[in-house]
Amino acid sequence: LHQERRKHEEEVQEKIEYHDGKVEEVLSDGRRILTFCDGTTKEISADKRMTTISFSNGDVKKIMPDQRVIYYYAAAQTTHTAYPDGLEVLQFPNNQIEKHYPDGTQEIVFPDHTVKCLYSDGLKETFFPDGTVVKVEKNGDKIVVFSDGQKEIHTAQFRRREYPDGTVKTVFCNGRQETKYSTGRVQIKDEEGNLILDK
Repeated sequence: LHQERRKHEEEVQEKIEYHDGKVEEVLSDGRRILTFCDGTTKEISADKRMTTISFSNGDVKKIMPDQRVIYYYAAAQTTHTAYPDGLEVLQFPNNQIEKHYPDGTQEIVFPDHTVKCLYSDGLKETFFPDGTVVKVEKNGDKIVVFSDGQKEIHTAQFRRREYPDGTVKTVFCNGRQETKYSTGRVQIKDEEGNLILDK
């Protein structure tokens, strides 16, 4: 019954054939379907608020009533949605989702739920499912905060590891090592690993 009603709603009321080979059909429910020579079809809703273009290569472009433009790339199996406020969202077949914001910020959600944010000022942040956060500054400095409370800082001058108990271990670019324990003890080794201070 539903199929019969749907078929009735889709009855062609008017068919116009143009000289260039384009065919326009007006359906009884008010929709218009234009079919072009290359096989592309353009369907316009009865209220003219939604348009669907189906290309011969399998791509589909929808212009929604809220002005969103949804484009499906058949070959790549990827959907690109452009919002009126400038946000663009890409959805890939592996479930990766990328959001491109008008301010230049990009957010990538990977299939394993890792989230990477690339900010317009050059800062990069990655949030891993285990709670680890990695921040990379524009100048290349990197800060890693582990879920167990440990923190690692990498700069051109040194690499430093900070432990939850207050211990801080620093390895300088020349190879010198310095460990400051939470007890106040300080240990320094030269670039060859020889102990030069322990107090």
